[in-house]
Amino acid sequence: MAVYIALSTLTDEGRKTLKKHPERINEVNREIEAMGIKVTGQYAVLGPYDFVTVLEAPNNEAVLKMSVELGSRGTVQLITLPAITVEEFINTLK
Repeated sequence: MAVYIALSTLTDEGRKTLKKHPERINEVNREIEAMGIKVTGQYAVLGPYDFVTVLEAPNNEAVLKMSVELGSRGTVQLITLPAITVEEFINTLK
């Protein structure tokens, strides 16, 4: 499985939803896992993004489908980055 980093920013609607239902975060993570993508880590952060989520997915297409599905709801904007470990990166350069 490939690793991806998702940087997400809540929209005004997303912030309203989380204020009323903070458990929605876990519900969305279960929806992501039902799409065949594993959430391996998630952090609420300060700065230009609201959450950093580490994902494992079978391929780019699965992540693309997830991004479109979540983004189409109007509650979050996503930037998703494929990632490799530093060790893999070094081996690639050899």
